[in-house]
Amino acid sequence: MSFRYNAGINRPGYNALKVANAPTIGSATAGVSNCASVSFTAPSCTGGSVITTYTVVASCGVKTATGASSPITVNCLTTGNSYTFKVAANNIYGPSPLSAASNSITAALVTCATYTTPGSYSWVAPVGVTSVAVVVVGGGSGGYYVNSGGAAGLGYKNGYSVTPGNSYSVVVGSGGAGGVSSATKGSVSYFVSTCVVSGNTGASSTSSGTHTGDGGGNGAGSTGSYSGGNGAGGYSGNGGSGGAYRGHSCGQTQGSNGSGGGGAGGRGGHGKCCCNSSVGCATGGGGVGIYGQGSNGVAPSGGGSGGCGSVYSLNGGAYGGGGGAGGICGGSQKTGGNGGNGAVRIVWAGGTRGTPSFPSTNVGP
Repeated sequence: MSFRYNAGINRPGYNALKVANAPTIGSATAGVSNCASVSFTAPSCTGGSVITTYTVVASCGVKTATGASSPITVNCLTTGNSYTFKVAANNIYGPSPLSAASNSITAALVTCATYTTPGSYSWVAPVGVTSVAVVVVGGGSGGYYVNSGGAAGLGYKNGYSVTPGNSYSVVVGSGGAGGVSSATKGSVSYFVSTCVVSGNTGASSTSSGTHTGDGGGNGAGSTGSYSGGNGAGGYSGNGGSGGAYRGHSCGQTQGSNGSGGGGAGGRGGHGKCCCNSSVGCATGGGGVGIYGQGSNGVAPSGGGSGGCGSVYSLNGGAYGGGGGAGGICGGSQKTGGNGGNGAVRIVWAGGTRGTPSFPSTNVGP
């Protein structure tokens, strides 16, 4: 009687002369939910029958997974533990010898994805994740000599249904560039589409950035010529407007505070007091944080909810702050500040994190 070899024991039906050769191991990649994806190449010799399945065995000896082709995902690994993997090819006569071991990976449990560099991305829902909460901030606009940049809005969405393994669009808007006689508008950030949740930008004028989603706040618009940059929107309120121009007198008019975790406005220009500077003197607006609602940004240009401010810079703070106006000094037009880039943050339940819900429940780092 022949025996099939399985888990160290010969089982009925195993035939060592007719099993396949061992697969060629590829690489192991750690996933975000205590899993690993293991790649391999099928053996050229399949033995006495076609290969029906492949079995991946973790180095701990108790975690296995089966699939029809490469790659195969091994789930339920232990956070912080290191693993290598071997692969066997199975036909009707039994499993092949095991392949060589893969590289080592460390299992991790990740419950968020954060995007802060402008561009387009695809986020893939991890195994077991069926619902997410998302916060989105647009890019703030740049300022130029006479106008500061409008700030971006913040929107959030809770309980958005996703399917594990499916890809979802993520777009992070860029901050607009400051200039002398003109400036660039920032760009929109969104998750899936602008109709699901988005942070829109405010133009380099008096307009403010809006938002879509379950909640959020709008970015502030300019208050007048040569004003400070504007603050990004908050989770339950709007950003603060930049301070006004002070003519040829020294000193700066502070902007207003943000609300609902929003960024504050920057200081306005201060006339002759900046004449030794090669750039303008109105400061940028405060950005807003992406870890849920916290304290408001406080003028002159503080960031709200952990977002960056820009007290000594013309540039808008991250994320979503508008650039300050450049102003005119000695008859020369000065360069305005850049707008702050946008951001998208996706959060889901797992480990010690319960169900997340913006603006403030289980959405921290």
